[in-house]
Amino acid sequence: MGPAGKAPRYEAFVSDVLQRDLWRVQQQREEVYEKITQHMWLKTVIERLQEGDGQAVQTQVDLGYNFFVNADVPDTSRIFVALGYGFFAELTLTEALRFVERKTKLLIELSESLTKDSAKIKANIRMVLEGLRELQGFQDLPEDPRRDLAL
Repeated sequence: MGPAGKAPRYEAFVSDVLQRDLWRVQQQREEVYEKITQHMWLKTVIERLQEGDGQAVQTQVDLGYNFFVNADVPDTSRIFVALGYGFFAELTLTEALRFVERKTKLLIELSESLTKDSAKIKANIRMVLEGLRELQGFQDLPEDPRRDLAL
């Protein structure tokens, strides 16, 4: 099989495998970013509850489909925290804050790992496209000089 026959296979590999993998990794990273945002919000709520020294709180709870009901919380010294996989734990505010900080740190590490994976996949795509360019006999395209903006 000559170079002309290999080019469509490489193009299919880029579009069917590498770009699909890149899309998946980016989706996973977005989900992790959403979880980080939720944990940061929870941390803020816990800190505000700590400032209140266990006072009663009136709030609204979303039952789903944006259907809210009023709720009175007489004791805010302990809260339920979703641990994952459908498990919840009743924790003191200090314990909950420590849990949220650890979980946030782990999620940040996961997002950094996914970012590195994304960069590797992009590098693989570029490498295959460069190989295709050589297979097809195209000349190098001039690099666009990057301009630094002076402010």
